[in-house]
Amino acid sequence: MSVTQVSKSNAPARKGRLIVISGPSGVGKGTVVAAVMNNLKDLELSVSATTRTRRNHEVDEVDYHFLNRELFEAEIRLGSFYEYAEYNKNLYGTLRKTVENRLLCGIDLILEIDIQGARSVKRLDPTAVLIYMQPPSMQELERRLRDRKTETEETIQERLRIASEEMAAVSEVYDRHYLITNNHVDSCAVDLEAIIRAERSRLFTNRPNSPAAG
Repeated sequence: MSVTQVSKSNAPARKGRLIVISGPSGVGKGTVVAAVMNNLKDLELSVSATTRTRRNHEVDEVDYHFLNRELFEAEIRLGSFYEYAEYNKNLYGTLRKTVENRLLCGIDLILEIDIQGARSVKRLDPTAVLIYMQPPSMQELERRLRDRKTETEETIQERLRIASEEMAAVSEVYDRHYLITNNHVDSCAVDLEAIIRAERSRLFTNRPNSPAAG
């Protein structure tokens, strides 16, 4: 009896929710998310797996789980991913264990994934919160990409092409969800934080039949 009582007392008041944030490469998702995470408790960023080459400032298992393509594809066959997609010739995916363990602890988990992954999550979990972050303009997005000084001209043009295709699909994928514009980090962070706070108050979060409620 005492063990049961301890277990109940340690159980989270609610199960966490998936918050899916997508947007073109270079739009500033990581910077805005970091600002919001400084203000909100019980909010974490899911660490995705990728076959992309690690950048100099990135740390394995902190920024991404960096896998070679052979290992990534083996994990796909094992069903280890909550979602996965190919973006700009690299594979990205969210490991099931990462999502499930944190949600059970009452943590709201942010998934920074592309629009293909957002579409998959929307299908698997109708209670997930989908947010698309767009740039003020394509010209501004190009400027931000060039200012990073990490991509070749070919890569920049490919990212701009992908961004145009993504933004054309926003109204379909994000219908009844959220669209925010990153004009400036501070104002965009205020918008994102307001969405998360509002979603935490939605009454259906713990609805028994909800996939997110378990």
